[in-house]
Amino acid sequence: MESIKKYFPEFTKEQINSFSELPSLYAEWNAKINVISRKDLDFFTTHHLLHSLAIARCVFDISKDSKGFPAGSSVIDIGTGGGLPGIPLAIAFPDVHFTLMDSIGKKIKVVEGISSALGLQNVEPVQARSTDIHDKKWNYIVSRAVTAFPDFVKQTRHLLLPPDNTSDFDFILPQGTYYLKGGDFLAETNPFGSRVKIIEIKDWFKEDFFDTKRIIFLKA
Repeated sequence: MESIKKYFPEFTKEQINSFSELPSLYAEWNAKINVISRKDLDFFTTHHLLHSLAIARCVFDISKDSKGFPAGSSVIDIGTGGGLPGIPLAIAFPDVHFTLMDSIGKKIKVVEGISSALGLQNVEPVQARSTDIHDKKWNYIVSRAVTAFPDFVKQTRHLLLPPDNTSDFDFILPQGTYYLKGGDFLAETNPFGSRVKIIEIKDWFKEDFFDTKRIIFLKA
């Protein structure tokens, strides 16, 4: 957990303890339900935990109060798989409500098991597709690349609460989508023009893994 402590001095001892439980919890669940490549489990802290927390580092740095997602706001993690990036973010922001959604029931079972083991009260696991949800909206969307970005936006944009000029959440931290993606995707983001900002994770995290990893932010 030394890299977490180094990059996130704002985390409490209790949060660090929760993060330190994740590798063994995921290894235990992965033996029952394969949600992470078994070979990749050896690199869990960098490839999964720290990668998920890149969104936390981003919102800590760009929010006006340096506290990231505002207390009382709502975040949905779409295509969460076994709970990434949603579970690490829920540990990072205990006063924010996280909905972790996936269409595959056994993956949601992993989310339920790990959230329960950690005692997370701010996580709501939901088995559904984004296109099935029409009666609820959130302040923020997060995800680790589940499809081409234009397709993702088309399938999820109806889930975002529209910001307005009096929204405290939008004033503190711009509302919209924070999407983890690697490789060359400029052709995917060009259609969105100035609404998109590309954020280099390597500006914060110095491990080689992050050389080609970025966050796409699309303002609501």
